Amino acid sequence: MLKYVIKRIILAIVTVLLICIITFFLMNAVPGGPFNREKALSEATIQALNERYNLDKPIMVQFGLYMKRLLQGDFGVSLKNGREIKDIIGESFPISCKIGLIAVAIALFLGTVFGSIAALMRNKLPDRIIIFLSTLFTAVPSFILATLLLLIFSIKLGWVPVWSANSTNYVLPVIALCAYPMAYTTRLAKTSMLDALSQDYIRTAKAKGVAKWKVIFKHALRNSLLPVITYAGPQIAYIITGSMVVETVFTVGGIGSKFVSAINNRDYTMIMATTIFLAVLMVIANLICDLLYKVVDPRIKYE
Repeated sequence: MLKYVIKRIILAIVTVLLICIITFFLMNAVPGGPFNREKALSEATIQALNERYNLDKPIMVQFGLYMKRLLQGDFGVSLKNGREIKDIIGESFPISCKIGLIAVAIALFLGTVFGSIAALMRNKLPDRIIIFLSTLFTAVPSFILATLLLLIFSIKLGWVPVWSANSTNYVLPVIALCAYPMAYTTRLAKTSMLDALSQDYIRTAKAKGVAKWKVIFKHALRNSLLPVITYAGPQIAYIITGSMVVETVFTVGGIGSKFVSAINNRDYTMIMATTIFLAVLMVIANLICDLLYKVVDPRIKYE
């Protein structure tokens, strides 16, 4: 197992490095620059800013200087406000993390429960209602759902206050974030549960007179969790990092909204930092989920 973990860590490092290379060169290939504004700056000012941030140097030199700082744990400063990026991430990530963890927990738990119920009551009314709602939430884009929730419950009805950093009301952002993954997990859990229920070991357990609840929870449900765990890895990293659209709609101020503003402002260093941060979270989440396979199914061998 140790050998497997070491191989995955090396692969993760290579993956992050490739993401750094691709993001850096694609970002610099986009026309325009971080100092292009509606009110144009003077040529002397732009030249001075480019020299200050090494943007006047050849692209390969810029990349080498950036990677050197990155290996020292320095994300640099924002090209728009001059703040240290690690401070910006330190302020915004806890907000995204708190909302994201709540959304992930709800999505995975309810998705697994609803999917299992739909599988156990196949072609009956509860199954049809669950599949209809899961299809609906899968089809509705997150920005549409977030906008509707904000319009109905905050503006029209006034039941839920608009989210702010000083508020502990996470209801609407969490609902908007967990709706799609919960719906997808429901469909995934149902398919996986139906497959598990059709296996020979389930029929054998029933023939031996094993209690129905034990067949469902100990045998069928446990073996149907592998696809859910596979999906959960990247989804956890994505939600915790923050859904960019949802955070922008609710003005949450998490790392997702910072990424959107960085793209709009062509803030190269901020784009690089948030992309790398997301990539690292993604590979860590995938590694953890791969290790959890062994807990769920002891038959799995790591090579």
